[in-house]
Amino acid sequence: MPTDHFLKLPAGFALNGEVANALRQHTPVVALESTVVTHGLPHPENLTLAQDMENAVRKAGGIPATIAVLDGKIQVGLDANQLQQLATVSHPRKISIRDFAPALVQRAIGGTTVAATLFAAHQAGIRVFATGGIGGVHRFPAYDISTDLPLLATTPVIVVCAGAKAILDLPGTLEYLETVGVPVIGYQTDEFPAFYSRESGLPVSARANSAEEVAAIATTHWGLGQKSALLVAVPPPSEVALPRIQVEGAIEQALAESKEQKIRGQAITPFLLGRVSTLTGKASLQANLGLLLNNAHVAAQIAQRLASGQHKLI
Repeated sequence: MPTDHFLKLPAGFALNGEVANALRQHTPVVALESTVVTHGLPHPENLTLAQDMENAVRKAGGIPATIAVLDGKIQVGLDANQLQQLATVSHPRKISIRDFAPALVQRAIGGTTVAATLFAAHQAGIRVFATGGIGGVHRFPAYDISTDLPLLATTPVIVVCAGAKAILDLPGTLEYLETVGVPVIGYQTDEFPAFYSRESGLPVSARANSAEEVAAIATTHWGLGQKSALLVAVPPPSEVALPRIQVEGAIEQALAESKEQKIRGQAITPFLLGRVSTLTGKASLQANLGLLLNNAHVAAQIAQRLASGQHKLI
C-alpha cells in the first residue's frame, strides 16, 4: 500500500486526523461500521457500544476508524463529538453504497452498512474491518441478496465477523461466496459460525489458528493478484453464544411474522433481529454485543500482524 494512498481520497471523503496519521506511519487501523450505532440500539446503549468497540481496538494495539456519513462527507474515523452526534440524531439514514451520493448532496446523517463501510475503508487504504455479521442470501424471498456479497468479491480487505446473520440462508450465502471466489477462513474453527451460535454444521473453506496466519493468507491471496476480500469467521465467545436450536425457533417465528406483515427491503433485517432479540429474552442481544467486541479485538490483532510485515508468507 503506497504511503500517500489516503491523500488521494475523492472529494466526498473526510479522513480523521488520528486515522490519517496512523495510516501515514503504518500503525494498525481497524474500520468499524456504524449502522449498529444508528439502527442497532437505542441511546445511550448505542453510544456505549460504539465507545466499547473503539476501546477494544485500542486495547489490542490498533486505531479505530468508525465510518459514517456526517456534514456532507463520508467520515473515516470519528471524534468524540461526532460519535455523540451520530448516536443521538433523529431519523438517521441507513446508508449502503447506492445511498452515498444522495446522502452527501442532501447533507444527511447516517450509519454505513457492511458494504458501504467496506467500500469506504478500501478507498482510505484500511485493510482490516470488524463487524458483527455480514449480510447474505435471505431465506425469504431468496432473490433478496445483500449488497455485502458482491462487494466482498471485489474489495481486498480482511473482514472479521461472526459469520453471516443467523436470520439468513447460511448455506446459500456460503454457496454465493464460493461462486465469487471469496475465501471463508474459520478463525480457530473448521465450522462456519452462525452469528449467535458457535456452530452451523457448515464447513469453512480454510482454517487459521492465529492472527499471524490470517495476515499471511491475506498477503499471499492479494499477492497472487486476487482482488476479493478475505472473510474471517470468528465464533462468538462461549460465555455469550446461544444454542443453535434455540435461535432457529425464534428465527422461524420472526420470519412468519415478517411474511404476515409484508416487510421487505432494508426494513427486513432490523425487524427480524429485533424480534429474535425479544423472543430470546434479550439473550441474542447479549450475544450480539459480546461478539462485536470480540471481533474488534481479533481484527486489531490481525491489523497489527499485517502492519508489522512480520507474518510469514506461506
